[in-house]
Order: sequence, then structure tokens, then C-alpha cells
Amino acid sequence: MSLIELNNTNISFASKGKRKGSVNALVDMNLTIEEGEILAVVGESGCGKTTLGKVIADIYKPTKGEVLYYGKNIHKLSKKEYEEYRLAVQMVHQDSYAALNPNKTISQSLILPLLRHKLAKNNDEALDILFEYFNEVGLNPPEIFLEKYPHQLSGGQRQRILLARALSVRPKLIVADEPVSMVDVSLRISLLNLMAKMNQKYKISFIYITHDLGTARYIAAHGKIMVMYLGRLIESNKIQEAIKNPMHPYFQALVAAVPEADSNRRSEFAKELPLRSLDMPDLLNLPEGCKFHPRCPYYKDICMQEEPKLRNLNGGIVACHRAEEYMKIIETEE
Repeated sequence: MSLIELNNTNISFASKGKRKGSVNALVDMNLTIEEGEILAVVGESGCGKTTLGKVIADIYKPTKGEVLYYGKNIHKLSKKEYEEYRLAVQMVHQDSYAALNPNKTISQSLILPLLRHKLAKNNDEALDILFEYFNEVGLNPPEIFLEKYPHQLSGGQRQRILLARALSVRPKLIVADEPVSMVDVSLRISLLNLMAKMNQKYKISFIYITHDLGTARYIAAHGKIMVMYLGRLIESNKIQEAIKNPMHPYFQALVAAVPEADSNRRSEFAKELPLRSLDMPDLLNLPEGCKFHPRCPYYKDICMQEEPKLRNLNGGIVACHRAEEYMKIIETEE
């Protein structure tokens, strides 16, 4: 039985501007997360990646569809089962400063949940647990960091503290939302290695949300990738196969945009794809048919008339009417 499963999950938000309407942040989302799995979720800003993570963590409630935890709808769980689920699914946010109370020391912020959920009987036991996980994430000696306030720490230190906080409640899944985007480049690899280590040591599943294909490829080297566009899942596969052979023109464009210092290695990535437009469609007035067709150089009449369904192809799934033709075109051009 899957750890987490989404069945035809939808969520929309009302527009707060002068123009009335609603924005569909997730549309008919179906996915499964297995124990110990790493899933990278990629796409442009505004495609629904963070919304997906917040739905899984039950920060947002779907307007349609369901989220299952070990086969049970999370909104039909008993009180005890729901508390177990909330501990099992933890979220590490992009902005580490906003995720910590600026008026409390790190120990004050992190001890409270351990006592609240009876993971520790008293402050001393809670501190022992925090010492263990601070050592685990490389914050040594722990007592130095525990007595500081968030503003007294660097971005990398705060991000490690968020990871230690998530680990301290013994989760089964961590939703990591752009966890390294606000950290110095020199520290990113160490944080990615740390998450990979936690995955291997504790069999914790990770949903790694990012717009950076380079870090996605690194952390999910043996996992899967799912590509989102305007709230829709448009491609998913094992990450190495997906990057080597993109099936959807949008994902081809993402892969081609990955900067490569060594020009001789460019052939390892997809050939550059000239999009018809760099602009995303108006979210309150989406085009008919395939939502990507106004930007796709390979579109045909069917793309303007009918929205493609997800289907099996090349060991993964893709939502594109012309995926097979497109892949042949790319192969011929290469």
C-alpha cells in the first residue's frame, strides 16, 4: 500500500484582483508516493508545485478529489490516526527565517512540539532528542545553536535546523519546498547530501520541489521526476530516463535550459527548443485544448481543440498528442 496517494485532486483559488474568476492551481492530480522514495517535482514558478506540497501536508484542503494516507482519506481519519499522519508528513519551507519564530530561541521553538506530541516527557528528554538530530545534520556543538535566535544564524544553519526539526518527530515523508534556493551555492551540495543520507538511513520519503533541474537530478538520481505545467501533471518517469529522453516539448525546453559549464557536455542534454512564446498564458483565460500549445513549436489542430490525457509511453507517462512524433523529430535532428 502506498504511503501517500492523490486521486483526481483539484484545488482552485478565487481571484482577489479587479478581474473576477478562479485559478485552478491543481487539476486532476494523480500520484503515489512509496515508502523510501524520492520524487522531484519541477516546473516554472506558478505551475502549482508548492500548492501540491501543501495539499499533501494538509495545509490546503482540495476542492475536489482526495488525499490518502496508507489507503485512507486523510479527512476521514480518526483523531489519533490524523495526529499520526500530521507527524508522518513534515514540510521544510523555502524561507527558513519565516519558518521560525523570531521571538523565540531555537530550543524554545523545537522543544514544544516534542512535548505536545508526547515524544518527550520533559525538557531534558526533548533536549536529548534535539542534540541527536542536530549532530545528525552537522550542527555541532548543538548547545551553541539551540540558544540562539533565528536572526543570529546563517541561511544554511537555519535550513539545517528546519531539517532537524522535521526529523525530530520521526516522519515518513518530508516535503522539501525549494530547500536550497535561498542558501549559498557552496552549501547546496551539503544540504542535498544530507537529505539523501536521511533517505537512506531512515527510509524517509522525500518530495523535492524545485525549478532547478540540476539539483533535482542530483538528489533524485535513483528516483522519479514529475513535470508540472499550469497545475497539471504533464510528464513523469525515472529521472535519468526522463532527462535523457524528454517526451513532452515543455520538459524538453526545461532540460535544454540547464546551464552547462562544459560546452562539450551539451550533447548529454536535450537540444535547445525554440518556444513560440516565453510568456505563460493568462491564468484567468486559459487556452482551449493543450494549455502548452500557444508556446509549442510542434502544435497541430488537435492540440488547439482537445486537451491531452496522460498515457503510458517510454516507461513513464506523458500528456501530449504528438509525443511519439515529436521524439522522432528530435531524434532525426540530432
